[in-house]
Amino acid sequence: MQQRLEALEQRVAALEGAQRAEPVEPSGSVVQYQGSLVEPAALEWRIQADPAWILTMPDGPRTDVLAALGHPARTAIVRLLASSGAQHTAALQEAAGLGSTGQLYHHLKSLTGCGLVEQDKRGTYRLRAEATVPALILLTAASDIAGQLRT
Repeated sequence: MQQRLEALEQRVAALEGAQRAEPVEPSGSVVQYQGSLVEPAALEWRIQADPAWILTMPDGPRTDVLAALGHPARTAIVRLLASSGAQHTAALQEAAGLGSTGQLYHHLKSLTGCGLVEQDKRGTYRLRAEATVPALILLTAASDIAGQLRT
């Protein structure tokens, strides 16, 4: 029963992520992550996938996400949205240290285009609920790779 549930979770995650690739035969290896948040919203998230399947997916969508998080201003925006919830553009501009709204909208276009951020009403942006835990995990993994988590 557990294997069937995990396979179903993988299929739903692939569909939610707009991926239509079919998983390859299981290799016996697994990569998984999970998270649960109380603030700024109550969320539960768990993904488990065969690394061989992950490595067959097209790179474009995932490199768009990584590129969006690869700029300090966009990372600052994501950090603010993850810690404080939806924010008006003025707060985002200040958090990112940007001098103009044009610069802010350039960065928001990258974040919304890859599916990390969405506009919830005029002038207010938030992390997509489905992207919140994965974005925090990406930031955590990058911190780990950079040696920031080791004391």
